[in-house]
Amino acid sequence: MLTLDTHIVVALLDGDLTERERELVTNDSLAISDIVVWELAKLVELGRLGLDLEDVEFRMFLRSVTILPITIEIARTSTELDFESDPADEIIAATALVEQSPLLTRDRRILKSKIVPHA
Repeated sequence: MLTLDTHIVVALLDGDLTERERELVTNDSLAISDIVVWELAKLVELGRLGLDLEDVEFRMFLRSVTILPITIEIARTSTELDFESDPADEIIAATALVEQSPLLTRDRRILKSKIVPHA
């Protein structure tokens, strides 16, 4: 299983993945933290993302991925990371760590982590 961060989900939906990213998402089952769904909604609300949350393709995407809930273990792990970022990114990184699922991200702070598994 491969965990995706919010920016990768946006790139996937926009068809803007790199060749390496496309290969990774094609060859593995995909998961997202439930906070990614919230982040997408907030980006739409703020006018920073032109995604239609009611669009059939978006709904099909949501049905095709495993949506991982924020558990107490994930919440606790998010406070023990070896980097600081916004809370959503910390939850996403902690989700990958707890689930032992490589995280596909472009976030430099997360990529510098020595404990978060990277794709």
